[in-house]
Amino acid sequence: MDPVKKILIANRGEIARRVIHAAKELGYATVAVYSDPDRDSLAVREADEAFRLAGSEVRETYLDSAKILEIAKSAGVWGVHPGYGFLSENADFAADCSKAGIKFIGPAPEAMRALGSKVASKRLAKQAKVPVVPGFEGELPEGQELQKIAVQIGFPLLIKAAAGGGGKGMRVVKAPEELEEAARSAEREALAFFKDKTIFLEKYLERPRHIEVQILGDEKGNLVHLYERECSVQRRHQKMIEETPSPSITPKFREDICASALRIAEQAGYYSAGTVEFIVDEADNFYFLEVNTRLQVEHPVTEAVTGIDLVKAQIMVAEGHALPFKQEDIRQRGHAIECRLYAEDPENGFLPAEGKVGVLWEPQRPGLRIDSALEAGKPVLSLYDPMLAKLIAVGFNRKEALLKMDALLRDYLLLGIRHNLDFLRYTLNSKPFHEGRYHTHSVAELLEGFLEKRGKDKPAPDLAYAIAAMAGKVPSAETGVSVREPKENPVASLRGFKNA
Repeated sequence: MDPVKKILIANRGEIARRVIHAAKELGYATVAVYSDPDRDSLAVREADEAFRLAGSEVRETYLDSAKILEIAKSAGVWGVHPGYGFLSENADFAADCSKAGIKFIGPAPEAMRALGSKVASKRLAKQAKVPVVPGFEGELPEGQELQKIAVQIGFPLLIKAAAGGGGKGMRVVKAPEELEEAARSAEREALAFFKDKTIFLEKYLERPRHIEVQILGDEKGNLVHLYERECSVQRRHQKMIEETPSPSITPKFREDICASALRIAEQAGYYSAGTVEFIVDEADNFYFLEVNTRLQVEHPVTEAVTGIDLVKAQIMVAEGHALPFKQEDIRQRGHAIECRLYAEDPENGFLPAEGKVGVLWEPQRPGLRIDSALEAGKPVLSLYDPMLAKLIAVGFNRKEALLKMDALLRDYLLLGIRHNLDFLRYTLNSKPFHEGRYHTHSVAELLEGFLEKRGKDKPAPDLAYAIAAMAGKVPSAETGVSVREPKENPVASLRGFKNA
């Protein structure tokens, strides 16, 4: 391969580092872009080149497709990898890259447009003979006509933004009198976040599970699935814990849901990595939800059980190579669990938190993987997504993976900012999770017990910092302490004070 080939990573944080490492292993030079708060980040330091994105708001930096494309041209890159979030599902950006002679490392713009709208993708699912949640698609009327449609679907129902994701433009409506205001509110939010106010209605399932299927295709028409992920531990419609294989399904269910995912992808002429998401009711009926036309946050668990590096696969597909394996070559081996470490406060409605990373201890042991861009002494800003790191544990079976994850959560130490680590451990050790009986509302059900326990166990923040100070491990205003080597934990005495 030509050693001067370059890939620009149009993202930040841990996913930028993830793509940089994969690209370098394939012989590519890497180009980072950064906003001012990220000037000295790990991703910037690890890339071969880095370019500043001027501006104080996200729309002026990581969401400014024209600015990023101009940098890509001036840097002479072969391709652009968008990571996830930001421009990763922007079909216009993908098309503009192609027009500029730069490879967009992802699906074709046409497939992104076809699947990017929840309304359009549901139509594709129907054409592929995949069940969808009962609902109403098309332009929603107002007043009595809207009420009639809602009554036909049945309450409770869900309002969703057609171009949305991450819970934006989504409302649960439990009674007719709530409908009109909820619909208009969802439209306003959808327009603000996605520049498209189109919304639709569907039946709201009371205690569903969220199961998704990883797909991967090449530009020669080969398409495979890499099995399912269970993603039902969520708050505000955003995932917290994912695992594979799902502990709640049978082999026949797995076969059917994976085959359904492939039919939808084939209908759209899909290539590169993507995820077909389903919702499952209490009777084990699954319904198509949406397609994420990008790499998923939770892709490491799939990599762990299949042995396939999805980022490298994306790059090789973009190079024009055929997939080097067939469906029958792909097997699930072992069990993997991922916990998302968020800068948020479970005791205050999971509100995002800001602060400066103080003491940091990230255990390094066999069977663990930590995708992180954290450094002691560096700020964490609510300007960006609150996810700080992805903690992954892999075991021979689910029991071993659970034990490894519990030990990882117990030993991981982060001081200086509020985070959800203790809630993750509480959830992981709950009876519903251990029995594989959890659903998308389990977080709300577990929160009360966590808060009660937390109220009894939680030390005062000053006490935690006093203990850290005695250990000589509290950062000054300018410096921090970061421990990454797999040696004896130098801050073991702080265990129990992680959320201080």
